[in-house]
Amino acid sequence: MRILGIETSCDETGVAVYDADSGLLANRLHSQIALHQAYGGVVPELASRDHVRRLLPLVREALAEACADPASIDGIAYTAGPGLIGALIVGAGFAKSLGYAWGKPAIGIHHLEGHLLAPLLEPRPPQFPFLALIVSGGHTQLVDVAGMGRYRILGESLDDAAGEAFDKTAKLLGLPYPGGAALAALAELGRSGAFAFPRPMLDRAGLEFSFSGLKTAVRVALRGRALTDALRADVARGFEDAVVDTLSEKCRRALRLSGHRRLVVAGGVGANRRLRERLRSVAQESGAEAFFPRPEFCTDNGAMIALAGCMRLAAGADAAVAPAARASWPLGEDATTGG
Repeated sequence: MRILGIETSCDETGVAVYDADSGLLANRLHSQIALHQAYGGVVPELASRDHVRRLLPLVREALAEACADPASIDGIAYTAGPGLIGALIVGAGFAKSLGYAWGKPAIGIHHLEGHLLAPLLEPRPPQFPFLALIVSGGHTQLVDVAGMGRYRILGESLDDAAGEAFDKTAKLLGLPYPGGAALAALAELGRSGAFAFPRPMLDRAGLEFSFSGLKTAVRVALRGRALTDALRADVARGFEDAVVDTLSEKCRRALRLSGHRRLVVAGGVGANRRLRERLRSVAQESGAEAFFPRPEFCTDNGAMIALAGCMRLAAGADAAVAPAARASWPLGEDATTGG
């Protein structure tokens, strides 16, 4: 089975070709960072228009790289949600139209399911079942993954996701967009322990997260201070340490409670070097093993959607009931339910 994958949930246009036997044959990605940089964040209308411009050229490039043509494609997978509704509609409309023209099934994929399965693109993929930490700009969740499509949320953020807190704290420090990556780079220059920020919700039982108060603690710490390079580096390090400590301890608890021996880390924040190092240690101390996708597959990409589509269609998923686009779509909820 050979699948064309299309990702347009936010500000990155991803197109990939995945083959069940040969693996990933092509992966093309266009980032809109330069487009949104002047605004300090993603402008939904601009994102949607840019997806329209980029999709067809990227499909042509991906097919050429994979030495494939429409006749050799068995299906088309696209991100149906969650995400920016305009951007999702562009990708869904394009994929369904392409499927109609080529006479191929087009199946909608849950964006977070794509992230959960991204480590399966690696040479040594994890086996089901496993515990997953999804940590990105829009989501922070601990998920019990029993198998394909069998997901149970163990805990999630009650307010800001970890990636969102990274971006908002970066703005407080005057860092350029995209802020999360800039803050992580700056933290490499900071002194550990110079600022002791709170570790949210570690003083109580459970697996829920909350990062909005951590951002507020940074704002309070900066009040009345001159933003020197050294100060910003120390604050960035203190903030990153607090996030890493919080995520790591919650994963330790979840491994103990779930009994899983495999920890999968997915999403953009999963590329953070310190977080990876700490979670490897936590997994080892818990008698488990940690699995990470390579950094380019932590952020949004078409490869993870193509893989998920391949697995879904191989399992007999009905493309006829695939959702068009859903801005809100809880992980584990049936695609045909909800609004």
